[in-house]
Amino acid sequence: MNNYYQDLGVARDASAEDIKRAYHRLARKLHPDVNADDEAEDKFKKVSQAYDVLSDAEKRRAYDAGSDPYGGASGGFGQGFSFSDVMDAFFGQGAGGAGRGPRSRQRRGQDALIRLEIDLSQAVFGAERELAIDTAVACGTCHGNGSQPGTGTRTCDVCGGRGEIHQVQRSFLGQVMTSRPCSACQGSGTVIANPCFECAGEGRVRTRRNLKLRVPAGVDTGTRIQLPGEGEVGSGAGPAGDLYVEVVVTPHETYQRRGDDLHCSVELPMTAAALGATIKLDTFDGMIDLEIRPGTQPGDVTTLKGKGVTHLRGTGRGDLLIHAGVQTPTRLTTEQEDVLRQLAVLRGEERPEGRLTLSSQGLFGKLRDFGKLRDAFLGK
Repeated sequence: MNNYYQDLGVARDASAEDIKRAYHRLARKLHPDVNADDEAEDKFKKVSQAYDVLSDAEKRRAYDAGSDPYGGASGGFGQGFSFSDVMDAFFGQGAGGAGRGPRSRQRRGQDALIRLEIDLSQAVFGAERELAIDTAVACGTCHGNGSQPGTGTRTCDVCGGRGEIHQVQRSFLGQVMTSRPCSACQGSGTVIANPCFECAGEGRVRTRRNLKLRVPAGVDTGTRIQLPGEGEVGSGAGPAGDLYVEVVVTPHETYQRRGDDLHCSVELPMTAAALGATIKLDTFDGMIDLEIRPGTQPGDVTTLKGKGVTHLRGTGRGDLLIHAGVQTPTRLTTEQEDVLRQLAVLRGEERPEGRLTLSSQGLFGKLRDFGKLRDAFLGK
């Protein structure tokens, strides 16, 4: 059996990248177009054959287990026989299997997933972004066929161009014939005689490309945008998979999103909360005048309709909810203290008495709610 590891000059535990680099190095040195030595062509064929086996995970496993796809097909009896072989013999090549005969080299590419960070304003109104993505594209040197320009494919020596291997095996039913895709040519019936230097016979290479994306208004963290046909190009320049863009909305310093509503807090001086005021508020729609009504209490909420996030599905927008906070002064001048004391006298609050109230958030509130639940359960 051929020693493909020795032909490429790599160890048996070499990685896929090590094997690829070794092939590229030897191919540039031994290719007949650059090396006129009589032995160079034979060596190049051996190197290409070795790379064809070791660059394919399935072929490499079979080779490491003692099977050589270029050493002739095995047609023994009773070797590797399984119940599926019996089914193949009576009903064809496996339930739902591929049809007989050579298969196309083209394979659909895999889907790709990338993450895109946007800010909250872009989520509110939508945006157009330019993406830089690394994916497999058709090789520009061989245009996807995997062969060095000016060369092509040759008929597979193992299957004779049929794309499948027929085996006669002995079973409890007698002799049965089964068919399997040829591991040497992956069922295509042909092998690449001179793999392309650029893509090593894959018909595709990885490259970075730019893509414009329209981010719809209303997206949120976790939303995935599907771009059909923008994923990985398949081997043999097969159709590309899809590209999925997963959106991540970065936190905003002022606004918090809850569904399609936006929330923010406004800290008011004690005097403004008591007397009322008009303050400037910077929203995603620009600066607005926000009216603070006299007697505003901590926790009061002012709702601005239609100033929230655009609905992703449907029309309209959510609301903007502004939560009021009241700042109590901690440092007062003597004059300020005198003024407040005069106000307390005028309001009859120079000797205030605290009122105990039940809060649904506190211990008393929980006890009250428990009492109501108990009465409802007992039918009181």
